[in-house]
Order: sequence, then C-alpha cells, then structure tokens
Amino acid sequence: MHTEHPKHRTLRSPLLSAIAKRVRLLAPKRPPNIEDSRRLKQQIHDFATGGVVLFWQRQGIYAGAGFLCGFYYSWPLAAFCYLLVQTADLFDSAVCYRVINRTDHSLRYSHKLLKLLFLSNGLSAMSIATFTLLLARLEGPTEHFTSLFFLFAAGLFAAVNNHQIPQILALRLVSYGALFIFIPAYDIVTHTATFQSKMWMHFATSLFVLYFVLECSTIFLRMYQRTLDQLDDLRTERDRARESYEIKSQFVSVVSHELRTPLTSITGSLTLLRESDLSKNPESADRMLEIAHKNSKRLAKLINDLLDIQKMEARKMVYHLAPVDVQDLLDDALLSITPYADQFDISVRTIPSDVPLTIRADHERMMQVLDNLLSNAVKFSHAGGYVELGARLSDGCAVLEVRDYGIGIPDHSRHLVFDKFAQVDTSDSRNFDGTGLGLSIARQIVEDHGASIDFESAPGEGTRFFATFPLCDTDPESSGQNDTKRQEIRYDDA
Repeated sequence: MHTEHPKHRTLRSPLLSAIAKRVRLLAPKRPPNIEDSRRLKQQIHDFATGGVVLFWQRQGIYAGAGFLCGFYYSWPLAAFCYLLVQTADLFDSAVCYRVINRTDHSLRYSHKLLKLLFLSNGLSAMSIATFTLLLARLEGPTEHFTSLFFLFAAGLFAAVNNHQIPQILALRLVSYGALFIFIPAYDIVTHTATFQSKMWMHFATSLFVLYFVLECSTIFLRMYQRTLDQLDDLRTERDRARESYEIKSQFVSVVSHELRTPLTSITGSLTLLRESDLSKNPESADRMLEIAHKNSKRLAKLINDLLDIQKMEARKMVYHLAPVDVQDLLDDALLSITPYADQFDISVRTIPSDVPLTIRADHERMMQVLDNLLSNAVKFSHAGGYVELGARLSDGCAVLEVRDYGIGIPDHSRHLVFDKFAQVDTSDSRNFDGTGLGLSIARQIVEDHGASIDFESAPGEGTRFFATFPLCDTDPESSGQNDTKRQEIRYDDA
C-alpha cells in the first residue's frame, strides 16, 4: 500500500494542479483592487443587468428541472426544491433591481451592494446545490447522470453569465465543484469501490468536466476584464482629448490677448510716425519708437516661449552643459532683470552663498529660468518693495532661491502655477500680463538638468521659488576632463 499511494497521487496531480490553478485565478487571495470606484460600479451594474435580463431564462430552467425531478423521482421533493430555488432567485433579483436603480454612487455604497450580491448569490448557489444533492440521493449509487448534468449546467451558466464579479463567480463554482466531486466520491467511499469499478471512471469524468467548466470561466473572465481595460483606455483617451481641447482653448485665449495689445501699440505707433511731421515733434517720435520697441520685445518673448514649448514637447531641446559658477549666474541674472525691475520701482537684492557652488548646467537656459522667476517676482511685488535672489548649500546640493514679498499665490491656485497657459487671474481684464508659459518652461528646463523646482507661498506675504541642483565636482583628479569641456545634451540622448 505504501508503494502504490505515491503512484496514484502522481497520476492525479497534473489534473488537480490545473484545477487548483483555475480556482486561484477566479478567487485571488486578496480582494481585487477597488480603489477605482467607477470600475467597481461598472462591474456591479453589469452583473445586476445580466441577472435581470436572464430572469425568465432561469425560470424556464427551474421549471424544467422541477418537472423532470417530479415525474421520474418525487413530486414532493420537486415542489420543495423548486420553492427553495425560487425564493433564493427572487431575493437575488430584488438585489439586482436595487443595484440598477441606485441613487447613491459612492464607493461605500458600492461595497454594500457587493456584499448583498455576494449574499444573494450564495443563497442561490446553496439552494441549487441542495436540489442536486437530494436528487443524487434519490438516484442511488448509479451514474448520477441527472444530478451531475444539472450541476454542470449550473456551473456553465455561472461561467457564461457571472464573470463580471470574480468573487461571486468563484463562490458559485466552488459550491458546484465541491458537490461535483462529493457525489461520485461518496459512492466510492460508501461502497469501497475498487479501481476497476465504473465509480472511479465517473469520478475521473467529473474532474474532467469540472476542469472544462473552470477553463470556460477563466476565458469569459479574461474577456470581460479585457473589455473593462479597453473601456478604461477609451476613457483615458477621452480625458486627454478634453484636456488637449482645454489647453487649445487656453492657448487661443491667452495668445490672442497677449498678441492683441502689443500689436495694437506697435501699429498705432508706426501709424503716428508715418502720418506725423517728426521734425516738429521729435520727443513724440522717440516716445512712439520706444513703445514700438518695447512691444516688439514682448512679442519676441511670446514667440520664443511658444517655440521652446514646441521643442520640449517634440523632445528637440538641446542643452550645452558645462560647469557653471552659481555666484556668476546670480550676478548675470541681476544685471539682466534690473531694467525690468526699475519699471516697477522694485529693487533686486542678491544673497551670496557662504561657500562657492558649481553646478553642471546650460548657462543660457539657466538665465532663462532665473529671468522667468525674477520677472514673476517683480511683477507680483508691491511698488517700492524688493526681491531677493540667492543661493545656499543644503544637504550637499546647490539651492537657488527667488523670494518676493508681494501678493502671494492663493491656495486654490497652487495647482495652476506650473501648468501651460495657466493664469491665476484668468479674466480678460487681469492686472498682470503674461502667457502662463514662463514657469512651465522653467520647470521643464530644471527637470531636464536632473534637478527639481518647487515653491512656498502665503497670500499677502509673498512667494519663495527654489530650485535644487546637484553639485558639480570641479576637482580635476576626480572629475577628469568631462567638467572642463562643454557637453551637448539632447532629449534623444536620454
């Protein structure tokens, strides 16, 4: 006996292992990810809709099974089982209608409905299992064709129609599968059947049929899950299309606003210069030229920002990286921003670092970042105030800071700060000019340098933007020749 047991266990293990694998697919050890409330709601709704649609089909199946049981075996048993199955099915249908007509769409209520569906389907599976078990007892130690065929039909019906919710599908298949194995196994045990007996053949056939049902279940389950994934992809594409449309609308609104004003000024100035006698009023001519020049620069900045955004989105931006002294960078930025700050009666102060700081960066692009940060700080400061530009060493990194003491950023607008074409003040009569591209470009440039940028703000107290860069090792022995040469970096090189 000890030598035959392992042999029989080895013969049965491939089929049993395959069945166990299918069961694990249908009933994972942990609950499915239900963080996405919309997906869970969709699964429950699809399950309930299918249950309502198939109501009369189930009634026909129950009536036919009850008639066969009563005509060939026992009318009292058929009546009892029919009433038992009908009671469970009516309760299940009531739960399905509750799901379909729900008014509370919260995730908590979805969990509640899922529990009710699990309960109703559990009662339905128990009633069908009870029916087939009692019928098998009436059949006696035979082939159990009727009872096992009813179980097979119930399992296949669940595989085809209950795949929307894996937990409920697993509940039904485990209930039917356990009984599918128990009925022929009970005959083998009670009659101590030998391996030559047909009872063992019936048992093996039951395992084969059970494997087929599980295989069908996993196929339908995968098909439904694939459909849900495709729906999620379509929703994602739809949301992206909406976002693109909104960005396009913002682009048209902002660009038309930013183009209209300087173009009107330039056109008016040139018209006056053309139609006026400049020799009689040279001061007016100079003023007109200054206005045209100022607005031409404004248009040029807008066009350059748009081109930079296009390059970044097309991954065509080129960076020439080389060691950059942070203090020299701050001094250059101060000289560049001073004329603009003077227009707003704002002074810019530099706060040098206590230690020399060197970063690997593109000098021109870093000037663009600081110019965007400083121009924003100046623009949103109060007349007569000041802006601070500084750098410091923090946790082995160089931190560049721009701080103003102006109006600050409202809490409800923090998420818009780095967005493209985003304006804290989006009205047509807003007080501050700008395309809403500067900070978006600055963040992209900083991140392309392997650095990070963030800000702190308090309404009415001001804002502090800070960018954190890794230090560049300028020791010739440790850095070699790479730090003494300019390095060209493209998006495509990443």
